Amino acid sequence: MKAYNVINTRLPRVDARAKATGDARYTADLSMPNMLYGAMLQSPLAHAKILNIDVTAAKKLPGVRDVVTWKEAGLVKYGVSPARYDEQVFCSDKVRYVGDEIAAVAAVDLETAMEAVSLIKVDYEELPVLLDIESAMAEGAIAIHEDFPGNVSAEVHQEFGNFEEALKECDIVRTDRFTNKRQDGGFLEPQACLAQYDLNGNLTLWSSTQSVHYVQRSIAMVLGLPVGKVRVVKPYVGGGFGPKAAVNAMEIAACLMSKRTGRPVKMLFSREQVFLHSRARHQFFHEFTTGVKKDGTIMALHNTCYLDGGAYSSFGIATIYYAGSLLGAPYRLPNMKYDGYRIYTNKPTCGAQRGHGGVAARAGWEQQLDTIAAELNMDPVEFRLKNMMKTGDVTCNDFNMSSLGMQECLEGVRDGSNWAAKKGKLPRGKGIGVACGFFVSGAGYPIYRSETFHSTATIRLTEDGGGVNLYTASAEIGQGSDTILGQIAAEALGVSLDDVMVHSGDTDFGVDLGAYSSRQTLMSGHAVKMAAEDTKRQVLEALSEQLGVTVGDMDIAGGVVIFRKGKPDFSRLRTLYIKEHRGWEDQPSGAELTFREAARVAFITRGVIIGNGAYKPGELGGKYKGAAVGTSPAYGCSAQVVEVTVDEQTGKVTIDAMTDAHDCGFAINRTNVEGQMQGSLSMGLGEALFEEVRFDAKGRVANASLGEYRIPTALDMPNVKTVIIESDEPNGPFGAKEVGEGAIMPTIPAILNAIYDAVGVRINELPVTSERLFAAMKEKQKK
Repeated sequence: MKAYNVINTRLPRVDARAKATGDARYTADLSMPNMLYGAMLQSPLAHAKILNIDVTAAKKLPGVRDVVTWKEAGLVKYGVSPARYDEQVFCSDKVRYVGDEIAAVAAVDLETAMEAVSLIKVDYEELPVLLDIESAMAEGAIAIHEDFPGNVSAEVHQEFGNFEEALKECDIVRTDRFTNKRQDGGFLEPQACLAQYDLNGNLTLWSSTQSVHYVQRSIAMVLGLPVGKVRVVKPYVGGGFGPKAAVNAMEIAACLMSKRTGRPVKMLFSREQVFLHSRARHQFFHEFTTGVKKDGTIMALHNTCYLDGGAYSSFGIATIYYAGSLLGAPYRLPNMKYDGYRIYTNKPTCGAQRGHGGVAARAGWEQQLDTIAAELNMDPVEFRLKNMMKTGDVTCNDFNMSSLGMQECLEGVRDGSNWAAKKGKLPRGKGIGVACGFFVSGAGYPIYRSETFHSTATIRLTEDGGGVNLYTASAEIGQGSDTILGQIAAEALGVSLDDVMVHSGDTDFGVDLGAYSSRQTLMSGHAVKMAAEDTKRQVLEALSEQLGVTVGDMDIAGGVVIFRKGKPDFSRLRTLYIKEHRGWEDQPSGAELTFREAARVAFITRGVIIGNGAYKPGELGGKYKGAAVGTSPAYGCSAQVVEVTVDEQTGKVTIDAMTDAHDCGFAINRTNVEGQMQGSLSMGLGEALFEEVRFDAKGRVANASLGEYRIPTALDMPNVKTVIIESDEPNGPFGAKEVGEGAIMPTIPAILNAIYDAVGVRINELPVTSERLFAAMKEKQKK
């Protein structure tokens, strides 16, 4: 393997010091002179007509500076996918869930704003509340959106190969059902924003977002502003996991009120409002029919899926496609049929969350595969290895495995967990389970169907050559992208990470679609690498003119210029540099011409050195309807072995050990890769055992706090053994691809398979609470 100076190392994160010391400023920490505070009026009812909105008393309250409803905001529809723009900033005719936005107030302080909100009077006519898929799809059910009768927001029907014909060749055909529960993102920082509309008609929004680009476009569209007049800045962000990937009504309201008042407006979600906004994991209902031959060859899969989408579409159009398409790998599956339905209900809107669309499907199918392996009397690992895809394979739905270290992942967790010594040999109550996963390295196409670059990057050298400023609109939300992109820039340019100053998360820095679909390392990384190489080329060209050495005979590495055909006399350039910096104490010396000297020469002869990079994938995937969802330049994969202990007296599950292997293509920062793997496992553990957003009969969230909505803590996590697999992805910068989301895929089914190994009970409904598992064990004893 080629030796590198900066990447494939364990360098500390560039934001570690700021976060550890408290210097990092999040959106809620920001304030401006003359700032107003905003608050929202949200619906207390899950489904009702709006008969009248009276804001008279609110406007009269001393300290109130603005009150806005749909009359001020207009009726422009927006959302995530242009195929389903079904949201307005404020409801005009009806509300569709508890929390739907009706009005907003800007006042001199938050207390006054909240009091004014309480003075707004709304007359409602209550409508039937549809809280589940069955009632929403029932014949004669009221339409939550009049233009979507039957409350089907989207449906997908795909078939690759011939499922029915393939079943005729199968020796075993199984049908199983699986469901999860709606989840919350569980990020630490609630959404926040600060909007400022200046006297020149420029709007700036500071937002805790995952995508400054999407927020910029949505705000410009809804408020009727040129995109160039809207700037979105992302300060430090305390997690997102998907729900912060699109604009929210609070952000648009803050911008509207700042525009109307001419004053900055700050708004924050409470934790309860985070739960009401949601946009996190759907509840999925899957039915899998799988056919295999007696030698263990998987022949066919029919997956039927229903999603409880909530009141609006958000990312749901992509979700319903992902729920089917991602099962096309990592196994060789020649015949696949998928029928998916996303249904509107009177609950908060679901959207994207880590492992978008694929987590529940993977959990259910991987458990079914274990059952089939048992029927075949095959070891679950050997069954999976027999059907494994390899590099160069193409799925039946046209996903190209340009690299795939799936076999290495599975063998890694098998050997790392000592599988052979434990499987089938543990005492009752203890179990071991395995599962595999698969995910994209960024969506192949922008969700708003554009030919735009997915990411651009700019590098500007400082005047003295001593600093490298990297500008990118990518979104560091805690996943480590600033560090990764800084390392890529440093490696490509030939300097150290300490020389690179990363400026990210600002639409003034370029275009970047943001942190979702595990795209930043591959896509933003490509743009950064190109910008660094462009910068290096300009420096070497300037140096070539001065030294008479051709560019091809020089390089930059480790902060010095490499001369491949002998070192020329560069004393004149050194003298020039020293004269330029009279009085400096850190003048260059020694036998090597430093990058700083070379960059200074480039500045003196050419002016400011600016390198640019821009990346978008080439044409991907097939031509069928929905082919744009799930296609990616590269696919990551993973395998996991989990060991559990089940208390048969209570049903409590304790995770004893987790061994995880992930193919990240090439590890830019090995510590960061392991951190992403461990974070994914923690989230998957929570979804497997604890997490469920609950509702009462009127559609109100019953556990809208982190005290009642339980997520894993350090006490729930065992030590995790991580195995990094590197497959050298040809479409990734330096061979890198995703690790951020794919690692969650095998966690839930590996836990479920371990529980079965421990007590012989299959659980087809998440979360596996003690009560649910205890009841299942009792039910089995009766049979």
